[in-house]
Amino acid sequence: METWMRLADKAMAGERLTSKEAHRVLDCPDEDILMLMHAAFQVRKTYYGRKVKLNMIMNAKSGLCPENCGYCAQSSISTAPIDEYRMMDKNKLLEGAKKAYELDVGTYCIVASGRGPTNRELEQVVDAVEEIKDTYGMKICACLGLLKPDQAERLKEAGVDRYNHNVNTSERHHDQITTSHTYDDRIETVERVKGASMSPCSGVIVGMKETRQDVVDMAESLKALDADSIPVNFLHAIDDTPLEGVEELDPLYCLKVLALFRFINPTKEIRVSGGREVNLRSLQPLSLYAANSVFVGDYLTTAGQEDSADIRMLQDAGFEIETVDEIKAAMAAEAAQR
Repeated sequence: METWMRLADKAMAGERLTSKEAHRVLDCPDEDILMLMHAAFQVRKTYYGRKVKLNMIMNAKSGLCPENCGYCAQSSISTAPIDEYRMMDKNKLLEGAKKAYELDVGTYCIVASGRGPTNRELEQVVDAVEEIKDTYGMKICACLGLLKPDQAERLKEAGVDRYNHNVNTSERHHDQITTSHTYDDRIETVERVKGASMSPCSGVIVGMKETRQDVVDMAESLKALDADSIPVNFLHAIDDTPLEGVEELDPLYCLKVLALFRFINPTKEIRVSGGREVNLRSLQPLSLYAANSVFVGDYLTTAGQEDSADIRMLQDAGFEIETVDEIKAAMAAEAAQR
């Protein structure tokens, strides 16, 4: 216990973990897992109490992507049978927002496949965002791929609060996952998001044949990027993709990864994301002792738990869902400070 609490104290004091300490977290003996999660929870509780932020994804455009990301069923090299459709119209995006609002989801995430949005696609999203803001006032996150500077500014003007563009893996491992864009391309888009005064969201996918050092580097790179929100995905290997059949993860290791991300990024929103159901399995509730945010509902091409099961899981574990009204109040306070 003393070892893990010492790391928690370092994190809360704003001190960086050494490389040796970071590896010690990932190599934590399985019998120490509850002590490790207790220490991670002390950090999480300091900044977020027992509150959990809910997020919901709307897959606004599916498939038809020219990129060659090895994990993705929507990529040009995947033969996975998925739905393919162009950008949804405003009415469908509004229907998704209504459902999210009724579930008290704090952040509605509009996600589209592709290298980056065309100007026409961008305006479709802008049109929907403006009406969602007028109707529900909820936080909007967009994830549309690589952005041009003027596109980032346009999204900000429309009311997009946050933009997601994941680094996905470490810089060293990036070329093993995709070659149709570079790691620097991804960093550049995150910096453009920050330049447009949108909140940067960037995360990772763990379990893609990376090393433990790669995992440490991912957490450190997101600290350097100063990402406000960090989704930690665990590979849900999809048939007919290059990573088909890869199953490197177990529930205890996933918890260790989340604890590491909390220690390295103590003040940030850590979201347990895609693949949690198949990788954390019965230990899902423990993930919220490090993470303070979660996706509810389905993902892009894979199914999540039933919404009611997610809500019950959080309540059974004694966590409190952050309401839309609480998020609105926090957003208003942030705007007043600016």
